[in-house]
Amino acid sequence: MRLLKKIKSVTLAILLFAGTHAWSQTSTIAITPESKYDYHEAFNSLFYTSNGTEFRSASGQPGPAYWQNRTDYQLTANLNETTHEISGKATLAYTNNSPDALPFVWLFLEQNLFAKDSRGAAIVPLRGSRYDTNDEAFDGGMKIKSVKLVATDGKTLADAKYIISDTRMQVWFPKELPAKTGKAKLVIEYSYTCPMMGGDRTGIQPTKNGKIFSIAQWYPRMCVYDDIYGWNTIPYTGPGEFYSSYGDFDVNITTPASHAVVCSGELLNPTEVFNATMAKRWAEAKSSDNTVMIRNQGEVEALAAKPAPGTKTWKFRIKNARDVAWASSTAFIMDAAKINLPSGKKSLAVSVYPVESEGSNAWGRSTEYSKASIEYYSKKWFEYPYATAINVASNISGMEYPGIVFCGYTAKNGGLWGVTDHELGHNWFPMIVGSNERLHGWMDEGFNTFINGLSTAAFNNGEYKGGTTNMQQVGPRLTSQKMEPILTAPANMKESSIGSLLYFKPAVGLTLLRNQILGEERFDLAFKTYIQRWAFKNPTPEDFFRTIENVSGENLNWFWRGWFINNWQLDQAVKEVTYVNDDPAKGVLITIDNLEKLPMPVVLDIKTVNGKTTRVKLPVEIWERNTSWTFKAPVTEAVESVTLDPDKAFPDINPVNNIGKPAEKKGY
Repeated sequence: MRLLKKIKSVTLAILLFAGTHAWSQTSTIAITPESKYDYHEAFNSLFYTSNGTEFRSASGQPGPAYWQNRTDYQLTANLNETTHEISGKATLAYTNNSPDALPFVWLFLEQNLFAKDSRGAAIVPLRGSRYDTNDEAFDGGMKIKSVKLVATDGKTLADAKYIISDTRMQVWFPKELPAKTGKAKLVIEYSYTCPMMGGDRTGIQPTKNGKIFSIAQWYPRMCVYDDIYGWNTIPYTGPGEFYSSYGDFDVNITTPASHAVVCSGELLNPTEVFNATMAKRWAEAKSSDNTVMIRNQGEVEALAAKPAPGTKTWKFRIKNARDVAWASSTAFIMDAAKINLPSGKKSLAVSVYPVESEGSNAWGRSTEYSKASIEYYSKKWFEYPYATAINVASNISGMEYPGIVFCGYTAKNGGLWGVTDHELGHNWFPMIVGSNERLHGWMDEGFNTFINGLSTAAFNNGEYKGGTTNMQQVGPRLTSQKMEPILTAPANMKESSIGSLLYFKPAVGLTLLRNQILGEERFDLAFKTYIQRWAFKNPTPEDFFRTIENVSGENLNWFWRGWFINNWQLDQAVKEVTYVNDDPAKGVLITIDNLEKLPMPVVLDIKTVNGKTTRVKLPVEIWERNTSWTFKAPVTEAVESVTLDPDKAFPDINPVNNIGKPAEKKGY
């Protein structure tokens, strides 16, 4: 999903803090009565809700009997440019790998969100919502023409019993689908009218050379049946994104002949849909590190002025994906370049945009941005698995699908890098690591926002200019007591909180882990292991927590509990600075307090009167059985000041009490 405007300017910058951890420990003093901190609560060992199972190991990896069901799709779509109707047929081949026999299956009909009588329409507030159509006259939704079951002979079709409930459809089998080996095939014919603005995820943008159709949530899609909830059938009401099973997709899209079409996956028939010149350029782009123009402005304007007669059918295939989306327009200028992958394999970065976007001087660099983004993430975390990475200039300002993203057609240079990198980053979360976005949006938006910061720094030669690197500045907002915890389901949180709770705060949490708690080496290994373990599988929050702990060798229940499960705040304070026997040469004693509920490691600078600064780092374990801590500082001369969190690398909500001087005793 797009980066929200209110956080876009600062999100990536705060992720680039640096830190190390050389820790020391000495002595303690009595509990400070003013503190809200309860170390029994923070470090309670009873954290995980269950032991490991045969399906999910206690170490955070898939268990020996881990399973997930699979759906392979054959999809056809016909686009009526005038009426905006999309008609199609979906053939779904479903494999039941679960230990349960299934008398029925559930599917999502997500276009039903845009019907006037939908649950989603009923909960749109008077002030509006990004998930609305913004068109009171529009009445959308899928029209199901037929639902049939294919017999075991692969030819005979029989009408299936089905029930449609808002954005879900239940289809019954005449006989239970057997456990572990059961297979079934459904054929569904349907149609719907595409909204101009479909919940900020699909829509139509008029341009002077034709309409841009950005098409998503466009076919009946199988719900996930898993070992956590069984059928995941939470109705689609807008907030919260998607959770889908993996499979192979074969897609045929028929459009007016003047259109250019892009879709998730590999284009199978370029010589049939491009003229000879464009087909040659397409082939050249596959071996070029520089951007190659496939379909230029002059060619677009000529087709718009004199449309080609008839239709063309574009054929695509993507393997082991959890969804597919596409875009079509006469207005598309198209360019492309080769993506180099670590294994030696190649992919293709493709950009399509109208002449209005080319004039902004940004979209001309879209393919360069896409190539850099995919190459970085492939080398750093996990190799990109798809044949193409497509960026579509759209009225959808930022939305992701496997191998294809929709970004704002009016985006300018810096903004286009940010949204392109963010949306393409979603290929790792949740397209490769298939978390349940409907319940745990932070596991895709937050994780992706975190890796975007590293990618942006790499793209800018190690620097990110803009925003703020002051965690103390954002701490009060990220831990505001008016907000819900991160683990709140997206549909259960205020829309105004989504930017902070799904994107910003989880990303800050991973930054704290990497820079201040584990260090880059241990964190990167653990995070990469998580991706590798759960590639093309469906992890839960506990699978993530357990993996990071087991691979890093660190007990982090205090961190998960405070930052993710609860909305605890951090307030460390310098309480007192004294000399041993009133003599600086005999030693300096510093007392610090933890005044709020969240513990964190301690970093402080001690500046002596001769101008020398000594840094001290203390582990989080000083708070494991204390609310106040006194230690002997490694200095033997008079102290000018003591400063907690001098780099502003922690989200301390009250930095005023972070500075102390000798002979001062803070009463707060």
